[in-house]
Formats: sequence, structure tokens, C-alpha cells
Amino acid sequence: MSTSNYSKELETALLAVQRATLLTKSVYHSHAKGTLSKSDSSPVTIGDFGAQALIISSIKHIFPEDEIVGEEDADDLRKDEKLREQVWELVQAAKLEDQDVEAKIGGPVKSVEDMLSAIDGGRSAGGRKGRVWALDPIDGTKGFLRGGQYAVCLGLLVDGEPTVGVIGCPNLPVDDKEPLTTTSGTNADDSEGKGVLFGAVKGRGATSRPLTKSGLAPEQKISMKPIHDITQATFCESVEAGHSSHSEAAAIAQKLGITKESVRMDSQAKYGSIARGAGDLYLRLPVSQTYEEKIWDHAAGVVIVQEAGGVVTDAAGKKLDFGIGRTLKENKGVIAAPAAVHGRVIEVVKEVLGNKQT
Repeated sequence: MSTSNYSKELETALLAVQRATLLTKSVYHSHAKGTLSKSDSSPVTIGDFGAQALIISSIKHIFPEDEIVGEEDADDLRKDEKLREQVWELVQAAKLEDQDVEAKIGGPVKSVEDMLSAIDGGRSAGGRKGRVWALDPIDGTKGFLRGGQYAVCLGLLVDGEPTVGVIGCPNLPVDDKEPLTTTSGTNADDSEGKGVLFGAVKGRGATSRPLTKSGLAPEQKISMKPIHDITQATFCESVEAGHSSHSEAAAIAQKLGITKESVRMDSQAKYGSIARGAGDLYLRLPVSQTYEEKIWDHAAGVVIVQEAGGVVTDAAGKKLDFGIGRTLKENKGVIAAPAAVHGRVIEVVKEVLGNKQT
């Protein structure tokens, strides 16, 4: 079914995410993004539903036995005809320009019912056995709504281990060498020179390439930037204070001697940014004892950062456990850094957080 080096899985994920970004970009430029509230109060847009339908239909076309943990389900669309029609129009319009490339991932979704079934294909409970894809159709929905960074993220877990990761970031610069600044996470757009597709397979390194409207652009290898002086490091954190403690991140930076202001950015664009050396550290500090990180928020990014020379753990320095289910319930917080300094960062994180992460 699949090749031992996961080439088919990587190509499928890259093309599926690239096609989905065509849909998210069209919604990004529309005036009515179709926001509604989920039970957890996070915003959902027609883009989330449409991107999930496109990606799951591609995975199921090529790997029909694989399971998928997706963020969304189709319950709201089944109840709301107007919203359902909006999403269906977007799904029909989102096509790669090369028909042969489009056919590689199954071609257009055939019907409204197929679209709804695809969205509902993301209900897997996850687990430690077999092949499970973790999908976030629009990671950073609040950034998407406010005009900041967002990402389309897809990771493959094999027996609970992150093995393939793909992240599409329409609003990040194509240039891997363009450093992050304090404005990188705000006032974003997908104008010329923007739009990057990150990919990685465990044991094979990480790459970036420009997002296109058709086949895959040539790739280039990426790696984290060596940190010779940690005081000069740039660290990323979430925009939302509800996702990560800003005050404790500032205290950690101070203890490390970092004087640069943090870069606040939505989505797994942070993982891609540090993996290619545009930033250095990613701190996502626990904000409560009860919050559980979702596997779709980290699976793809973990593969990409690790293959770029980084280490990703929780705030206590423990490996992230993706084999429990839909959440990382055995972990608190996420710390990503180049291998050479990760241990030092964890030491300081523990000093600042005390027993909070245990």
C-alpha cells in the first residue's frame, strides 16, 4: 500500500494541503467568512469545513484504510442549508490548475453528501496502533479572522509517532531567510512573495517550497539556525494569552538573557518559522491544569522541527505523547528549540514554572 520511505504519503499530504489553501485564500479575501461559534466558543469559518472536506477526501482516495483525527465535524452543516451551500460552492471551486495533478488526489469532491461524509471522516479517536492522520484545516482561526497568520496542517502518526508533517502557510514569506519581526504575526497577507509549504518525513529532513495553484514547486532543505549566543535568540509564542502564558514567557526570556521582544503569531506557522531559522525558540506555556493540547495543533509541526534539527518536548522536558487519543493529555505546554540549547531552555522553564507543569 505505502512505500517504506513514506514518499506517497508526503506527496499526497503536500498536494492536499496545497489545494486546501486555494480554498482558504478565497475565503480570506471574502468579506463574510461565515463565522459561527462552536461549543468551546472558538470561531469556525466556512474555510475550516471546506478545507477539511478537501483534505480528507484526498486521504481517503489514496489511503482508504487510514484513520483521521480532524478538528471539525459536519453536524452544523447538516442543520444549516445556507452554510452548507456556501461551503459546497467553495469546495467545488477549489481545484489545482493541472488536471493530472488534481487527479492524483482524487479530483473534485463529487457531491454535497460526499463533502459531508468527508468532513465526518475526521472523527477517529486516535490511539497508539496503526496509521492516524491529524488534521487542522485552519490552524489559527482567530488569526485567519483578524488578518494574521494561519496554517493548514496535516500530520501522519504511525503507531503514535509523528512520521509525516505538512504545513501550508499562505501568509508567510517564501524566503526562508527573511527573519521574524514583532509584526510578522499581524497585518499579514498572501501577496506576491508570500505562501510557503513545509514538509518533512521522519529520518529524511525537512523542506520548504512556494505554495502554487497547481503542481508542487521545487523544494529546498531547511534547518534550524545554530544559536551561538542564546541572548540573541528570537522566540515565538501564541497571540492568545489563553493559549500560553505571556508573563511567564517574558520571565523565561529574561532569565535566558534574551532582550528581543517576542514574536506573537497564530498557528503552526511558528513551527515552520523556527524550523527554517527565521526564529529560534517556540514557547507554549501551560495556562491551566485542566487544558489538554490537541494532537492536530502539534503533530505536523513536531515532525518538521525535529527533522530541521530541533527538539520538541513539553514544559517538563518530556516527549509529547501522541498515542493516547485526540489530545496530549499526559503533557503540559510545548517547548521547541534547536537541539544544542533545548536542555538549557527547559532548565529555565522549570525554574520559572516551578511545579506548575507537573
